[in-house]
Amino acid sequence: MVFTPERKHLQTSAPSCDEVALPSWLEDKLKVEWTTQQLVLMREDAQRKYRNVKFTEVTVDLLNSFSNSSGMDLIFGLNALLRTADNSWNSSNARSLLQYCESRGYAMSWELGNEPNSFEKKAGIRVDGYQLGQDFTRLREMMSESKFYHGAGLYGPDVGQPRGHRIDILEGFLQSGADAVDACTWHHYYVNGRDTSLEDFLDPEILDTLKLKTKEVLQKVKMASPGKAVWLGETSSAYGGGAVGLSDAFVAGFMWLDKLGLAATLGMDVVMRQVLIGSGSYHLVDNNLDPLPDYWLSLLYKRLVGPEVLKIEASSAVGRSKRVRVYLHCSNTKSYSSGAVTLISMNLSEKPARISAPALVSSGTVEAFVLQADRPGEEGLYSRSVKLNGDVLKMVDDKTLPDLKGSRLPPADHLQLPAYALAFFVFTDARAAACHDPGRLR
Repeated sequence: MVFTPERKHLQTSAPSCDEVALPSWLEDKLKVEWTTQQLVLMREDAQRKYRNVKFTEVTVDLLNSFSNSSGMDLIFGLNALLRTADNSWNSSNARSLLQYCESRGYAMSWELGNEPNSFEKKAGIRVDGYQLGQDFTRLREMMSESKFYHGAGLYGPDVGQPRGHRIDILEGFLQSGADAVDACTWHHYYVNGRDTSLEDFLDPEILDTLKLKTKEVLQKVKMASPGKAVWLGETSSAYGGGAVGLSDAFVAGFMWLDKLGLAATLGMDVVMRQVLIGSGSYHLVDNNLDPLPDYWLSLLYKRLVGPEVLKIEASSAVGRSKRVRVYLHCSNTKSYSSGAVTLISMNLSEKPARISAPALVSSGTVEAFVLQADRPGEEGLYSRSVKLNGDVLKMVDDKTLPDLKGSRLPPADHLQLPAYALAFFVFTDARAAACHDPGRLR
């Protein structure tokens, strides 16, 4: 994509998102056009021939308005495939875009390129890791010249998960570009969406592959740039656009929730989900703008789980099969008082399970948020609807989320976890010392 200024933009006094209702005819038109656009993208990917898409100031304005209205931080990916005769990055188009964004006062961070391991396959351009690191250094220098973006975030290289020449790209990048970025980013998917199965989505051994890949990346970054943050810059269940009938179904939640819990345990502060809408079958919102199971799971995670990771000693009636998986965090202090803790749990088994965590269960009040498919058994794993504590979750109207209320549990020695269930148990009276003083965790 190339920024092509037309010297016009949206009016500064444009109404906020809360003040504007999208006309129904326009919404319907956009849905139809997006379906057509998906087919175009699929055809281009199959033929490996891609159009050079242009965008103007208005596109940038709309993107900034969307991120502001939704309360999200915007990281813009600049085009790394614009090259000079000596194969270094041609930064002139990026400079033009940065100057425009600065003139509008748009607070945003930056990336350069996406999955450099695929540049040659998709664009016929080969960029090695060392050259890419030099390109990032050039971008950082350009940002440093800006009064507005000199302190903005820069993240990269967004390389695919380590294997083969991807390792060479990451190592080369770290040699020349580690100092330029605020966090080193990489991508992870568990399986190939074209030949995976329901059983793969429930396989503890497959879930554990994230640990192996993450440790490999962490080790390489630590050797080259000790203390550098590592982020998952793009991730979901299955690569290749997801697995049809699985990546947007209830069963995908096991991969997603386990990834959130395990990534935090391993020390990754940020996990970026692929994708909000469109682009394959791993989206969070469908083409009718209705939330899918992973959307509800993500929403609950954000509301209930804080950033501090705690150690957990727990056992289950299922034994050591790894089909009951648990993680423990301080609770989100926007939702609960300081000292509360949230137990993240999942049961990949067809049989109910009991979780024993004596230090937690004895702490008093427990709020349970148990997610299950709207149908029992294996059939429900394919469902695109989800129940919270027995009630199917759905929007109240086009703008209103339902109340996501927990269920108060009576005192007990164990926590009950139904078959094929995902759950958050919030111990509101835990008074965890580490959650009163998060500095203890560092």
